[in-house]
Amino acid sequence: MLLDVVLWVAFASNWAFGQTEAITSDLTYVAAVYEHRVILNPDPHIPLSRLDALQHMRKNLAVFEEQADLAARQGAQIIVFPEDGLHGFNFSRSSISGYLETIPDPEKEKWNPCTESEKFNNTEVQQQLSCMARRHNLYVVANMGDVQPCPLQTDPTSSCPTDGRWQFNTNVVFRSDGLLVARYHKQNLYFEDAFDTPPQPEIISFETTFAGRFGLITCFDILFYEPKVTLLEMGVRQLIFPTAWMNQLPLLDTIQFQRAFSLGSHVTLLAANIRSDRLIMTGSGIYTPFAATYHHAQSGDPEEGRLLVARIPVLGVATEYGQVQRIAADLSYCHHDDCPSDPTPSSTITSTMMHDPFKFVLLANTEGNLKVCDGAFCCRLQFKRSPKSNSDELYALGAFAGTHTVNGRYAVQVCAVVRCAGPEASSCGQEIEEAETTFDFVLEGEFGTNYVYPSVLVSRYILEQPERVEKSTGGWVTMKHSNTEGGLVTACLYGRVYHLDNK
Repeated sequence: MLLDVVLWVAFASNWAFGQTEAITSDLTYVAAVYEHRVILNPDPHIPLSRLDALQHMRKNLAVFEEQADLAARQGAQIIVFPEDGLHGFNFSRSSISGYLETIPDPEKEKWNPCTESEKFNNTEVQQQLSCMARRHNLYVVANMGDVQPCPLQTDPTSSCPTDGRWQFNTNVVFRSDGLLVARYHKQNLYFEDAFDTPPQPEIISFETTFAGRFGLITCFDILFYEPKVTLLEMGVRQLIFPTAWMNQLPLLDTIQFQRAFSLGSHVTLLAANIRSDRLIMTGSGIYTPFAATYHHAQSGDPEEGRLLVARIPVLGVATEYGQVQRIAADLSYCHHDDCPSDPTPSSTITSTMMHDPFKFVLLANTEGNLKVCDGAFCCRLQFKRSPKSNSDELYALGAFAGTHTVNGRYAVQVCAVVRCAGPEASSCGQEIEEAETTFDFVLEGEFGTNYVYPSVLVSRYILEQPERVEKSTGGWVTMKHSNTEGGLVTACLYGRVYHLDNK
């Protein structure tokens, strides 16, 4: 049974990105995430009665119930369901109204919906989730819609919508006895007409007896400062991440960035995504700095849900930076500006990647030292590659420093090695899923931010853990990896320059 629902990918733990990981004693716990093929409302722009909306959500709740039971039978102590998993997508502000419930603030109101169902009206979904947690003796994290009154009449200068109520995309957490212990309103919305941004960012975490404290974020939040970085600065080492993420290669595939964030932030991430082929949604996982359990659907796979279960360590407090060590690689490794460039370097070209104008240099040889700059921001690559016979795969080293402005606005600095989609230089930066060429490489950049997220993605959506990532003085971040097991699709250092987002 376990092998049917768990994909376990273990990584060697040779990690030195400025901090040394500590495990609290020998404590471990069992976590579960469920990638859900949501049962959709076929006409989301047409308002439904409360009764009809409940009838729809109960179909998805029945699937949640089955998966909670399966997870509990495998020892899970917490299960995470995805964003929009109960109602789906593409609602207007009015058409979602039948799906909404008023969720009390658990910091002000102690309430167990399963045992105190009469305390609040119109809370049927909360009651079912609460009883699910209680019945299976595990924490349940789900995403739903919350409606709250706001003081439009008493405070006309407030940020209230004109209809006098807030509608929030909301994560709820129920303890194993059914008690509502956390409510988080999503801060960074992604084209969500049905919901409001909360008037102030909410920094929400909750305590467990089995693993300490967990923090809550949702989908697009993972790319922004609030509430994510504030939670980390508070010492939270375990984040829960319901998401409805549309994959975008070559830099922001779901599992690619989930893993990169876990490594770059030295945290556990419990990530549950929606499964929808039409919307290019798949990719969920349980990530620690040491290992990853993940699932990413392949082309031709049946469109169905997937339960992941894994036993993982309880992370302790990370120590501060130790002495930076130089990387000793099979490559003839040089350090930063000591590296000689290839005697006949490729000329720099500009090509669009992820809607941004990256500067690229082509990897013209099977080994070498390359440098590319976008303004003052520079990336270096030392590489040795092993193409398959008769392979004409083209690769490029890219750099971009600037503000991304398509489908969101945020400042980035990115160093990336990518397989180009074709033999032409203009194809560099386009989406490609498969590759045959294996690599040894050292990739580095001089970043103007401490928030850099490393990833290595190979053919058919397989993650590899870098052998080493180090941060040294002057903002340099270096990632080293040898002998990729699969053909390299992307090797990336993705830096987020949060303080420049609004400039």
